[in-house]
Amino acid sequence: MLSFLPGLVRGVLSVIMYFINTILIPVQLVPLALLKLIVPINAWRKLCNRMLNGIASNWVYLNKLNLRLMNKINWDVSGIEDLKPNEWYLVVANHQSWVDILVLQNIFHRKIPFLKFFMKKQMLWVPIIGLACWSLDFPIMRRYSETQLQKRPHLRGKDMEITRKACEKFKTIPVSIMNFLEGTRFTAEKHCKQQSPYANLLKPRAGGIAFVLAAMGGQLHRILDVTIVYPQGAKSFWAFLCGKVSEIKIRVQSFPIHKEIIGDYSQDMEFRKLFQTWLNTFWTEKDRCINALLH
Repeated sequence: MLSFLPGLVRGVLSVIMYFINTILIPVQLVPLALLKLIVPINAWRKLCNRMLNGIASNWVYLNKLNLRLMNKINWDVSGIEDLKPNEWYLVVANHQSWVDILVLQNIFHRKIPFLKFFMKKQMLWVPIIGLACWSLDFPIMRRYSETQLQKRPHLRGKDMEITRKACEKFKTIPVSIMNFLEGTRFTAEKHCKQQSPYANLLKPRAGGIAFVLAAMGGQLHRILDVTIVYPQGAKSFWAFLCGKVSEIKIRVQSFPIHKEIIGDYSQDMEFRKLFQTWLNTFWTEKDRCINALLH
């Protein structure tokens, strides 16, 4: 609607709107989260969770309006027709830019539950973001290094136990857990340094997704594999806000979660090999999909 404005003006206006929307979120979330905390009644807490997720959904909706108001983008999306907001999903995607998060929120809004990320405990101290994530019960992940485990063997398995307890609340409230398997944004430099066997992707990190599946595999219904392609090349977040992206192609595939991909990745060497084989095959198909979308 305002795509006729100069790119710099659109960028500045978009930043202001995103900032205001993000500032207002904790103001709405935290009081309700505190009420949920001090009233230990399951029915009440379940109601609070639904209201908190509703507030977060409205935040995504306003970001979506901002995106459509300021940017004229041709969205080529397929695979989201049969998704349900009352099911449990593990969402995985390739990662090229911070824009990816806006893209995911845009295509999945009100089609699946609000996207949540496994977070390191330290992230809770980040201003605004930490408060919002705490209010929304983002699962907190605590991983112990091999050095720590050697010094304190009694901690072995504690990280999984802590994560499972953090995920207990998701048994009654549908959730979508988001995971970027590459662990970082794709760049030509990183691709070369890794000597990645994939033309368009970095190597997937098997440990993270295996950990999530082990902790939540019994609760999740399906895996949603999202392939994001920017035909003109991935842009920085600022370039995106200034209107430098005019087309985005997205393909979503849905897969059941079989028991064969749930196991102890850190201790079971046989399972580790099987899981890595499965993941590499999965990633090879994703690489082919990207090639097809680019040509």
